[in-house]
Amino acid sequence: MLSLVAAPVSYAPMVAPVASPSRAAAPVMETVQDLKVLANKLNPSIGYFNPTSLAEMEFWGQSNEATIGWLRQAEIKHGRVAMIAFVGYIVQANGIYFPWDLTLSGISHADISAAGGPAQQWDALPTNSKLQILGVIGFFEWWSENSFALSKSGTTHYMRGGKPGVFPSFNGGGIPHPAPDLFDPLGFSKNKTPEQKERGLLIELNNGRLAQIGIMGFVSEAKVPGSVPVLSGLVPAYSGETMAPFSAADNLPFVADMLKAAPF
Repeated sequence: MLSLVAAPVSYAPMVAPVASPSRAAAPVMETVQDLKVLANKLNPSIGYFNPTSLAEMEFWGQSNEATIGWLRQAEIKHGRVAMIAFVGYIVQANGIYFPWDLTLSGISHADISAAGGPAQQWDALPTNSKLQILGVIGFFEWWSENSFALSKSGTTHYMRGGKPGVFPSFNGGGIPHPAPDLFDPLGFSKNKTPEQKERGLLIELNNGRLAQIGIMGFVSEAKVPGSVPVLSGLVPAYSGETMAPFSAADNLPFVADMLKAAPF
């Protein structure tokens, strides 16, 4: 932050010095050089490896720094989702499920688990369950981009100098009742030193990258048996469409026509 400059007092000995109004600190935008420094921290053996030109581009007419902010946010977010998905896939593939009903109509988690592997279990979900899951994901996505929520959490958008990966607090952003924060809900990291927090972020990035490779390995082996030799025979085959969240059985508008037009 810019330091406050006190008014000179040599010409007004009887008046207390008054600090001039402070200006907001300029947003810190990451550059390609920052990515190179980060890469060396993440994996010194490989360092900065970027076979594409994405980090040098300017998406949607934005600056290169804003584009890097978008790419960093995308990687962190996808890494977090992949870590959850990787663990969830293993849990579901081993027949572990909640011992209660899923719906008021009597469909149980056991019924869904009996459908087969994780992909088959998704297909077996009632349409309303799928819509609820996607609705919650959509809310989280909207909240993470909400300028008001970000400002109430003391930050700004990641394409405007905000820190990539920050998820705004629910309690400061206008939610009318207390809600747990998704980031560190148990407060494990609030007393950690800056060095410990930085190391934790590096671990999260590396684990997220590995998890993205891992979950796509599961999906690829399920769709094309033998495509991932190390998983051959361990992942149940799936004949559905892995990139289609709905099937014709969901009886939703436009879904049947989209499935017909999709080049699967």
